[in-house]
Amino acid sequence: MATLLYRLGRGSMRRRRLVAAIWLVVLVGLGLAAATLRGPIADNFTMPGTESQRALDLLAEQFPEASGATGTIAVKAPADGALGSPQGQAVVKELTQEAATLPGVVGAVDPFQVGAVSPDGRYALVQVQFATGADEVTDSQRDAYEQVGTRAEAQGWQVAPGGEVLNAVPEVGSTEAIGVAIAAIVLVVTFGSLVAAGMTMLNALIGVGVGMAGLFTLSSVVDLTSTAPILALMLGLAVGIDYSLFITSRYRQNLLEGLPPDEAVGRAVGTAGSAVLFAGATVVIALAGLAVVNIPFLTVMGLAAAATVTVAVLVAITLQPALLGFAGHRVLPRKLRASVPAGDRADDAPTAVPAAEDRSGFGFRWARAVTRFRVPVILVGLLGLGLLALPTPDMRLALPDAGTAPVGSPARTSNDLITEGFGPGFTGRLAVVVAGDNPQATSAAIPQVTALLQRTDNVLAVAPPQLSPDGRTALLGVVPKTGPTDEATETLVNDVRGSVGQFRDVDVLLTGVTAIGIDVSEKLSDALPVYLLLVVGLSVLLLMLVFRSLLVPVKAALGFLLTVAATFGITVAVFQQGHLADLVGLDTPGPLVSFLPILLIGILFGLAMDYEVFLVSRMREDFVHGDTAQQATINGMGHGARVVTAAALIMISVFGGFVFLDDPVIKSMGFALAIGVAIDAFVVRMTIVPAVMSLLGRGAWWLPRWLDRALPNVDIEGEGLRAHLAEPAPAAPRR
Repeated sequence: MATLLYRLGRGSMRRRRLVAAIWLVVLVGLGLAAATLRGPIADNFTMPGTESQRALDLLAEQFPEASGATGTIAVKAPADGALGSPQGQAVVKELTQEAATLPGVVGAVDPFQVGAVSPDGRYALVQVQFATGADEVTDSQRDAYEQVGTRAEAQGWQVAPGGEVLNAVPEVGSTEAIGVAIAAIVLVVTFGSLVAAGMTMLNALIGVGVGMAGLFTLSSVVDLTSTAPILALMLGLAVGIDYSLFITSRYRQNLLEGLPPDEAVGRAVGTAGSAVLFAGATVVIALAGLAVVNIPFLTVMGLAAAATVTVAVLVAITLQPALLGFAGHRVLPRKLRASVPAGDRADDAPTAVPAAEDRSGFGFRWARAVTRFRVPVILVGLLGLGLLALPTPDMRLALPDAGTAPVGSPARTSNDLITEGFGPGFTGRLAVVVAGDNPQATSAAIPQVTALLQRTDNVLAVAPPQLSPDGRTALLGVVPKTGPTDEATETLVNDVRGSVGQFRDVDVLLTGVTAIGIDVSEKLSDALPVYLLLVVGLSVLLLMLVFRSLLVPVKAALGFLLTVAATFGITVAVFQQGHLADLVGLDTPGPLVSFLPILLIGILFGLAMDYEVFLVSRMREDFVHGDTAQQATINGMGHGARVVTAAALIMISVFGGFVFLDDPVIKSMGFALAIGVAIDAFVVRMTIVPAVMSLLGRGAWWLPRWLDRALPNVDIEGEGLRAHLAEPAPAAPRR
């Protein structure tokens, strides 16, 4: 593999104009395709096979009038009892009529007809039924809905439209540019050259542009959830910058050793590029492995991010060499350029002897300190990560609701007004579908179902049934006493489902946004251990293949588990328990979004293996070439610490930039990824790993002979490449 990448790197540099032109054409072409073919972004967290989804499918088939998106307009009168006056009733009726005539709306329910008026006569709820699902409501229809009630507001009333129809796609704005700017500063400090930093950033941005344009082009035929492009952008930026950084760093090192630019590029892509290819493959496999969970929206998110990472790898091993060819020696600081040969040596000329290596840098000093005090370092590291992981068992999962939306947003304003006037249960009402083979069976079952629901603990009210035109399907609204993400509401859902099994002549199914969220969370919680086992098993197998060792993969997998546990603990403490929530701009703590843990495991696995490969591969390389296990560990850390530190800071900056978004889901994802990278890079990989490697000594590299023969040699360190380059050129034939 290293030899193949060596040839690819040299070829890309020598044909750099062609390579750059091809990527430019791809970027422009996909950009134009995305602009013309881009489809709608969904916010649909459905789960095929669950009871809530079966109920929605049944409504769409037999009761389409009730299967569209719903909205709830909360109305607050200027004073108590105002709704009982003729003037107050006139205001509400006018508001209801206005809502019923909005574009995309099939009807609005007068609160006086269904008793949706608070006991103090000050609050009322107007139910609005849309013809289509929330994903199909247009921006103009949504804008018109948000503007309803302007005349009532002019008279001193408070009108707050809300409901699932206001589920908005999170927008990426200028705040994420902060992370990119910090990443650029890290590159400048690392390289000491604006040319090297700018070229690395340009390469990563081109890769992200290609990946995102391709993703939006496919959105016309694939249902993308609102978080899929954000996740793809996060990972595309982070790994794109990191992968380009690794190759550029190795190229600069080769130049300083006296190699001509084309040879320096070839060897950089053959060695660092091999690690990039493997690291990218682990990220892609982990993300694509989310499809194993068999959750459609999670599969789309994983595949979208995996595709963007794939593009980042391809750009790093093809376009980056081309850009390095344009830059030449300018990737080096000015003070180092004069000491580097001009680079006009023939390809078969012997390699220049590098100068004596400086081992006084921080990486070497840190490695010597860690290996010297390895036992205390390991104990302190394990104790610290264990303490950080303490909140993890208290983690609760749920889909986001309006109660955790940013303060001041329309959805949050409506939610707070409903809670204020009616209680939290009205913000997450349940829907019970009663479907029979004939109208008589349905009509006979409705009173029994209603009585059963009214006797169930935590039920505040049961609304009168709505019947389909053919009378075979009925829809009953159920109002819990507690909010959508409350544990008592989850218990209520399970109690209702457990008690409706007595009905034989009809199907009784529980659905609604709250029930869907509970179903999704339960399915994801059940899938989490399976996916974690899959990822850990995969990490052991892949690292065994790369490092020809049994203990190194086990150590890497255990370190990954420590990273995950500590990351979960910190995220729970901040986003669920509310500790230091103000520092991340979180208005309201609450359960973590249900897909965050499984997504975090997949992403952190890939990124953790990145740092493991870049650090430990150099340790193995030096060990194989004669260094003691102790010295090989120090060398690996000394050579890799600067680059890995820069790479980790870049990832933390990019992920951290998304913490400034208002959307709590994206905020929690960015926070968890940034914290996870920080823990894994600085605590696990750069501290605990070298300490453990030093403690294991030669035993770290033990592998049974039969297994060594059975495993293919992927040559991640470029041993085959060095042998290939060391072969003498064939003698010219005699004449």
